[in-house]
Parts: sequence; C-alpha cells; structure tokens
Amino acid sequence: MGMEEYAIILDYLPTGHPEDKRPIYKREPIAQAVGESFFSLLELVPKKGVTLTSQERVYLGKENRDKIDFIKRRIPYEVLTPGARTELTAAIESIVERNEKKFVDFFNESGPISVRFHQLELLPGIGNRLMWEILEERKKKPFESFADISKRIKALPHPEELIVRRIEMELSGEKQVGKGKYKLFTAPVKSDRR
Repeated sequence: MGMEEYAIILDYLPTGHPEDKRPIYKREPIAQAVGESFFSLLELVPKKGVTLTSQERVYLGKENRDKIDFIKRRIPYEVLTPGARTELTAAIESIVERNEKKFVDFFNESGPISVRFHQLELLPGIGNRLMWEILEERKKKPFESFADISKRIKALPHPEELIVRRIEMELSGEKQVGKGKYKLFTAPVKSDRR
C-alpha cells in the first residue's frame, strides 16, 4: 500500500487521545483523520500552534507540510473517538465526490472475485439481478458519472451511496453475510491498542 497524500480531519484532540494513560502535560495534541487514497485511518500530530477542524483537508506528502508535523500511526476503527466516527461518513462522501471518476471506473471495470462472487455484489444492495443489469449496461457504453449510472440503472438512484456504505463497512469491520472478508477500497490494519 502506498502513502496517503491528503487526509480529512475527523476529530482534533488538543490534549491527546482520552485513552492515553500518560499525564496530560506529557501528551501531544493529535488529530484523527481518514486518508483520501486508501481510506487509512490515521493519528496525526499537528505542528506546534496549529489547531485543526473537523472535515478540514490536510496535506500529508513528504515535503512542505503546512499543518501536520508527522503521522503518528495507522489506527483501527475501534480507536476512533465518538466524534471521529460521527464525522467519518461526511468525510468519505467528500472523498468519493472529489474522486468520482475513480469510483465510476469501479462500476466499469470491476470483475469476478471467485466463481461465486463478482466485485459488484460486494456493494450493499446489489444482488445477482442488479449485477447483471450493470454488466449488460456497461457493455453498451462505459458509465461516465454517478448521474449516468443512476439514469441507466433505475434501481440505483444514488450509486455513490453504495460506495460510501461499502467503505464504511470495510473500515468498521462489518461483514456481509456469506461474502467473506473481501476489501474493495481499504486495506486491513493491525490493532495496536494502548
């Protein structure tokens, strides 16, 4: 997996994580964020004197970071604060919207995972019949946008919502019955609880 270039702030904790057992004066401010490329859940340490706000987009690249001092660690969903969990859906929605082509291409290019499953079937609400309708429609002409998908596939008025919901499921560890632990948009993270 590559590095995240940008992230969306989910929660800013000026006195560190509430579960940090060290005295407050020894803790550094941290922010919990979700990366834009791989949906990595991250703990970030801001530069001295910088205050961050929820839904703020920050640069994490190697050079000239303006607000972030360093990436402290990747974290599992369980470590997110209640505030970060509340902000997660809106952050994922903005990332999916900003990268619409990438996710429309998923509808155009997804393929079978096994003899029994197609990647499309891993999106919540897409069963066998709807999968075949999407496959037939994309053969005629690739989808150009989420609006194009919803216009041509009447049963999908908001295809972007299926992508957002799937990403949330992958991050939270929620499993779909009978569909294994496949990851379409995220990568697994090892838990390193405090």
